Amino acid sequence: MAYRPSRQFRKTLLGTCAVLVLAALNAPAAVSFAEEKYHAYKIAQPDYQRRYGSWAEVRVPAGLRVNAIHAALLHTGKVLLIAGSGNNQKNFDAGTFETLLWDPVKNTFKKIPTPVDFFCSGHAQLPDGRLLVAGGTARYEVLDGEVKKAGGGMRVKNENPDAPVTLRKGTVFRSPSGVEYVSTTDVTVPKAKREFEISYFESGQMKPWKTKVTAAEARVFVEARAAGPGALTTEAAQYEVVGLKGEDADNVYGIAQKLTTEKQDFQGIKAAYEFDPKAEKYVPVAPMKDARWYPTLVGLDDGRVLAVSGLNDVGDVVPGDNEIYDPGTKKWSKGPFRYFPTYPSLFLTKGGKLLYTGSNAGYGPAEKGREPGLWDLEKNTFTKLGGLSDPDQLETSASLLLPPAQNQKVMVLGGGGVGESDKSTARTSIVDVSKDSPVFTDGPSLPQGTRYLSSVLMPDDTVFTSGGSEDYRGRGGSDILKAQFYDPRTNAFTEAAEPTVGRNYHSEALLLPDGRVATFGSDPLYADKDNTRLGTFEQRVEVFTPPSLHRAGTDRPALGEGPGELDRNGRATFKTKDAGRIAKARLMRPSAVTHTTDVEQRSIELGLLKSRDGLTVTVDVPDDRTLVPPGWYMLFVTDADGVSSEATWVQVR
Repeated sequence: MAYRPSRQFRKTLLGTCAVLVLAALNAPAAVSFAEEKYHAYKIAQPDYQRRYGSWAEVRVPAGLRVNAIHAALLHTGKVLLIAGSGNNQKNFDAGTFETLLWDPVKNTFKKIPTPVDFFCSGHAQLPDGRLLVAGGTARYEVLDGEVKKAGGGMRVKNENPDAPVTLRKGTVFRSPSGVEYVSTTDVTVPKAKREFEISYFESGQMKPWKTKVTAAEARVFVEARAAGPGALTTEAAQYEVVGLKGEDADNVYGIAQKLTTEKQDFQGIKAAYEFDPKAEKYVPVAPMKDARWYPTLVGLDDGRVLAVSGLNDVGDVVPGDNEIYDPGTKKWSKGPFRYFPTYPSLFLTKGGKLLYTGSNAGYGPAEKGREPGLWDLEKNTFTKLGGLSDPDQLETSASLLLPPAQNQKVMVLGGGGVGESDKSTARTSIVDVSKDSPVFTDGPSLPQGTRYLSSVLMPDDTVFTSGGSEDYRGRGGSDILKAQFYDPRTNAFTEAAEPTVGRNYHSEALLLPDGRVATFGSDPLYADKDNTRLGTFEQRVEVFTPPSLHRAGTDRPALGEGPGELDRNGRATFKTKDAGRIAKARLMRPSAVTHTTDVEQRSIELGLLKSRDGLTVTVDVPDDRTLVPPGWYMLFVTDADGVSSEATWVQVR
C-alpha cells in the first residue's frame, strides 16, 4: 500500500512552501530591513561613536518648520534661519516671508516678523554683533515656454537737473508704434547732472557761458500689456511715459532694446536690514544703490562690509558695480568695480586683499569672472592664481580659510559644471597666499564627485565636511550620505559617522557654541532616482556630535569667569580649574552661510599664558584686523586629546 501524507501534513507543507516562496520573492526587502536594523544598532554603540561621532535629529514643532535658505549664528548663541519666501512662489505671491530663531540650548523656536523677501539675500556679521542682511527677491523667474508677455529691462532717463522723478509700479511706457508696456516695480531716477562751461571776459571775471545737462538713468523691468508677437522687439527705441505732460514728458522717457518672451530670471531688491540679536528683530537701514539677488557680503578689516555681484532689478548679473556698507552711518557708498558671478567666495587675507577662490553659486556666463585671484581693493587690481584642477567645475564648490588663519591657506572642495550640468569633481585644492607667488596645489580627493558640500571649521583645527550630491540638486537620487574630517596637519581625510538626511542645494551647516555641528535645509529637484516625482524642501534639522565629545563625556575643559572683550593689550584672562590640561586656544568667528558660501568662518590661533597657581589662563589675540576682523567670536580651548570646551563669547573691537 502506497504512503499517503495526512491532510494536516499536506497543509503544513503547503504553508511552509508558501512562506519560502514569499521569502524568496521579498528577499531584497528582507535583507535591506536587516541591514538597516544592524546599521542602526552599530552606530548607536559607544565604541563606534567614540571613533566616528554621531547624528541626532532635532525636534522642530510642525508649525515652526521653515525652508532654511540662510543660517547664521548670533553672539547670543541662537541660530537665525532665514527662509524669506523659501523658493516657493505661492509664498512670494502671498507676501509670506519667514525667519526662525532657534535656541540650541533650550531647543526652542521663535518666528520672527520678516519685512521683505530675503530669499537669496546676502549677509555678514557686524562688529557690534548685529547681522547685516541685504538684497533678496523682487520677482521669481519665468522659464522658457512659460513667458506669455514680452518683457525686459527698460532704462528710464531723466533730463531734469532740478529734481528726481519717481514712477510707480504700473507706469505705462508706449513705443513709437503704439505698443504699451507696464513697469513691475517702482523706480526712482535721480536728477540730471548739470555742468557749467565758463569763459573769461575782459574784466577778468568768470561768468556762465553755457550749461551741459547729462541725463540720469535707472532701470525697471517692464512687460507688455497684451500677449502675442506684436510686442516682441530687438531694436533700440525711445518710449514715452504715458500720463506725463509738458516739460515732464520731454525730460522723462524710456529706452529699451530687447523685449522678448525668452526666459526671465529672478530679480533682486535693494533693501538692507540689520538683525538685532538682543531685540530679536530686523531694523531697516539705507538701501543699496543696486538691487541684488545672490550677492556675497564680506566683512573688511575696518568693520565695513563689501557687497558684490547678484542679479539686479531686471534680472541681469550686476556688471561690477560693488558697494560698501558703513555700520557707523548705516549707509552705502561706491566700492571698487569688478565683475563676479553670483555668490562668489571672497576671503579677507592678511594685508587686506580679498582672495576669490572661484567658488560661486551659478548665475553668469561660463567664460567670465570665474578664475581665482587676489583682489587689491585699494588699487583695484586682480592677480590671477593658477594651478587649480578642474577649473570648469567650481560652481557649487565649497571654500574655506583653513585653520589656523595665520597660515593663510585656503581650500576649495568639490564643485560641478556651470548651470544644470551633471559634472561634479572630487578635487580638493589648497593655495598658500602667504607666498610671494601663490598657486593652487591638489589636496586629497573626496570620496566621490560632490556638489553643495558643507564644510565647517572645528575647535581642534580639523574641517568637518558632510552631505552634498553628485549631480545637480540631487538629481538621480545622488545625495551623498557621507561625512569626513580633513586634517590640515596630515593633509588627509578620515571617515566620520554618516548623516541620515540628504543635503544638496539650499542647505547649510555651522558650528554651534557647544562644539557640535548643525545642518539645515536641502532643495532637491526630484524625490526619486528615476526623476519622476518632484522633490520637497527638507525641513528636518540634524546635529552631529564629534568623536572627541563622545570620548570626553562630561569631562571637558572649561573656562570660568572672565571679560566679554579684550583689554588694551589684546588680552583676556579667565578663571579655570583646567589650566593644566589646556593645550591651545582658538578664536572662531560665527558662520553666516548660504548656497555653500560661508566667507565669515575663520579660526585664529591665540597665545596662551597660564598663571603659576594654575587657576587662570590668559589668551593673547593678534592685533592685525586683516587677520582678526572686528566682531564677536567664540573662544574655545582644547586639551592635548582634541577635546574642546564650550565656547565663551568675546568681542574684538
